[in-house]
Amino acid sequence: MSLNEKFKFSERNTTLGTEIIAGITTFVTMSYIVIVNPSVLNKAGMDFNGVFIATILAAVIGTLIMGLVANYPIAIAPGLGMNAYFAFVIVLGMGIPWQSALGSVFIASVVFLLLSLTSFREALIDAIPTSLKAGISAGIGLFIAFIGMQNAHLVAPSPATIITLGNFSEPVAYMTLLGLFITIVLLVNEVPAAIFLGMVITAVVSFLMGFIPLPSAVFSMPTGLENTFMQMDLADAFSPNLFAIIFTFFLVTLFDTTGTMIGVASQAGLMKNGKFPNVRSALMADAVASTCGSLLGTSPTSAYVESGSGVAAGGRTGFTSVVVAVLFCFMLFLAPIAQVLAAVPAVTSPALIVVGFLMMGSLNQIDWHNVEESLPAFFVLFWMPLSYSITNGVGAGLISYPLIKIFRGKFRQVHPLLYIFMVLFIIQFIMMNH
Repeated sequence: MSLNEKFKFSERNTTLGTEIIAGITTFVTMSYIVIVNPSVLNKAGMDFNGVFIATILAAVIGTLIMGLVANYPIAIAPGLGMNAYFAFVIVLGMGIPWQSALGSVFIASVVFLLLSLTSFREALIDAIPTSLKAGISAGIGLFIAFIGMQNAHLVAPSPATIITLGNFSEPVAYMTLLGLFITIVLLVNEVPAAIFLGMVITAVVSFLMGFIPLPSAVFSMPTGLENTFMQMDLADAFSPNLFAIIFTFFLVTLFDTTGTMIGVASQAGLMKNGKFPNVRSALMADAVASTCGSLLGTSPTSAYVESGSGVAAGGRTGFTSVVVAVLFCFMLFLAPIAQVLAAVPAVTSPALIVVGFLMMGSLNQIDWHNVEESLPAFFVLFWMPLSYSITNGVGAGLISYPLIKIFRGKFRQVHPLLYIFMVLFIIQFIMMNH
């Protein structure tokens, strides 16, 4: 079978050359994750090199399945937001070992994998109102932007006001501001790979100013995976205090992945009568990648909205994804450079802040004039960053939405699954306080 027949180049009005360019474009725009993800999970005590390799392998597995089986120009990799939740909330905030957190990721991924084979997935997506889905996405955006600002010392703890403006005379703060400014200039001028190029330029300037040392080498053989591979603790992950965490991993991954896939497929003109063809294979790609990622040693994967840059460059088939996966393989040998860059918050923090901003775009899906819909979304948006927990934000929304509908006499408008979620989160919050 030729490439044209396998990937349907003619049917989708594309060519091999166009698909290669699209794949390169998508890869460059999302390649920041191989630096940012190990940097975030390293703060949770995980080995940098192990997470670096796990990040790349999970991306390669998911993106290859997306390309070869689902035939979509959508790339998969560990998602920003879920890695921050993993490191800062579960491990550092709750004091849960990263091995147990990995076990939670594995369980949630297996559930996601099994449900991707059934119609229950569609029922679950339909059960959650659009306003809450949008609030969850935007809330995660605020959360990771807040973490980026903390890492860069742009905000700092205050005994009087809990948090206040940071000291901009610190090198990490003013170099982050410089990196943020550079990234924003590139972004508003619609420069491809603005986030990645912003990191590179900031790194070069930081090196010239003496803030970044030269790496010990440019290339090296991949090492360190043994420090994270199969290190998950499944026994502890089944403990009652982790049920809400497993549920949050599953829920957020489901909505984030589905929403991104639909958005990119629509941009590429691949939706048919409002339906997503071959959706099970597409969801399977992410579910398998998350499952393998937890075994390898990384947080959940997600479909990347940066795939839209490849679609804008003409990508219409899964060959775009195949090119992305191949390019990720080459990154396996660049660990020394990634480790030096990841050690400098001024290089990675602007990426967190800008991606957080981009995730806020979902707020336009909320009808702010309808209090019944917008108030629960506001609670999600409000509680995530301020309680430093995605779980708390999701729980606040899934409790308040059914309650508001009940007291408005519209309880029949609420899907029965939402009442189950409401009860489960109420139990979870009660248990947290005891």
